[in-house]
Amino acid sequence: MSRLTGWWDRRSDPARIELYTRWSFHSFALLEVGVVGLTFSQADTAVRLRAGLSALVAVHAVLCAVLSSRALDWILGRRDRPRRLLVAVAVVSSGGAVATLALRAAGTIPDPADVPVPVVSFTCFGLGALALGIRGTRGMLYAVLGTAVGTDVVGMALGLPSGEAFGCAVSVLLVAVGWVFTCGFSAWLVSAVWELDAARELQSRLAVAEERLRFGRDMHDVMGRNLAVIALKSELAVQLARRGRPEAAEQMVEVQRIARESQREVREVVRGYREADLAVELAGALSVLRAAGIDGQAEGDDGSALPPEIQAALGWVIREATTNVLRHSEARRCTIRLSVGPSVVLAVENDGVPDPAPGGPGGPAGSGLAGLRERLAALGGTLAAESRAGAFQLTAAVSGATG
Repeated sequence: MSRLTGWWDRRSDPARIELYTRWSFHSFALLEVGVVGLTFSQADTAVRLRAGLSALVAVHAVLCAVLSSRALDWILGRRDRPRRLLVAVAVVSSGGAVATLALRAAGTIPDPADVPVPVVSFTCFGLGALALGIRGTRGMLYAVLGTAVGTDVVGMALGLPSGEAFGCAVSVLLVAVGWVFTCGFSAWLVSAVWELDAARELQSRLAVAEERLRFGRDMHDVMGRNLAVIALKSELAVQLARRGRPEAAEQMVEVQRIARESQREVREVVRGYREADLAVELAGALSVLRAAGIDGQAEGDDGSALPPEIQAALGWVIREATTNVLRHSEARRCTIRLSVGPSVVLAVENDGVPDPAPGGPGGPAGSGLAGLRERLAALGGTLAAESRAGAFQLTAAVSGATG
């Protein structure tokens, strides 16, 4: 079953919505051929005429389907505006509607009930595809009104009774409004979903960039000050040594001490002991998750009674887990649970994880998880990552933390 549904499961939510919308537009072609073909098959007209009109409907349906697909790509910024297809669909749509009205005026289609369906189909299916290539709702509205008025004017110009021509125009207006709204709204929805997905990805990148800036500021604070002191004391030692003063050795000893202190502070910055606070990281993670449209919840203990080193390590687990949720899943919910007892267990669980494809990602853990394992191992703790049924859970455990 996974092989049959894998092509769908491996797609992101925006890609699924786009695929559904695209094939909905394609299904309109089958709908048009079926509806108009059934009308012509029951009309009291010559066989050749029915065949010719049916062929025109088929050509029109294919053109509308191709235009819908390419116009959707244009809306999503993947290709240029399909101007030639827009012109072709407009010509075939108007030509099919005018031909049907002309055949009715000439008496070739004797029953007036056989006219509205093909006229509405040519105009409305065409307008639905054309609406995807029109910028703004005002342009769509003008196209609908112009088509309805044009249908009435052409029908009367061809000699149709005013009531019959007006009836066709009203039918076109009513159906076209709903059809154009449906097509335009569907395209807008796909575009909005992709924009939201891009904003979500940008938000996760900004979170990573913010962390890098924080790390850079910490490194600047540590190394900038200490290197300046080292440079000054080294210069002083050089001057003292040139004058043969014994104080030069003392200055170099001080330089050595500052250098060692700098090494220790750099290690603290790299390991995150200076900034990783459990309460701060938990509040920040929930805020980022909710801003990304994910239902973030915290359950269990707040961890305020834990030793600082345990809080720091668990804070880093929350930070890394949140980053992974934002960047590597289509999560709708994420739950962070902390239980404190003989051992401390922190579990971060989220949904929206597609089943890994054979040979695809999801096997070896990344460097982020490897770094977390090292932090926890220094405290006698462990880290486990588990994927199951579209969900992912990261569990950190530290034994004897409260003992």
